[in-house]
Amino acid sequence: MLKGISPLISPDLMKILMEMGHGDEIVFGDSNFPAASHARRLVYASGHSITSLLEAILPLFPLDYAVDFTGILMENNSEQQPASWNRYREILTLYPFGDKEFLLLSKPAFYERASNAYCVVATSEMEGFANLIIRKGVLRNC
Repeated sequence: MLKGISPLISPDLMKILMEMGHGDEIVFGDSNFPAASHARRLVYASGHSITSLLEAILPLFPLDYAVDFTGILMENNSEQQPASWNRYREILTLYPFGDKEFLLLSKPAFYERASNAYCVVATSEMEGFANLIIRKGVLRNC
């Protein structure tokens, strides 16, 4: 354990976050997301929700200023958006460049983007269509 680092961030996840560079994307897959078949690199975060992982990593992870979206979500076929989307927005807006709109992709387009991401994090998030991709930015005046 380290001081100031959430215990939700496993050594494997910390390694991934450290390796990522500007423009690399990380996928947080819900419990139904086919993580193993869509991951170049796979980290398990069993027992954790996507929102709790966002709260843990965002103090360490700069969001990308160079794109016009905060994160990428998978469209669902329902009139009602998943409740987690509002929670993601609340968490992301606490950080620089986290106040932009979300990019919505169709399921096939989201899967393709996930397959090209730096890493997929397999979570235990139970809400459907809760998958989220965020893009790493640059550190400035740390």
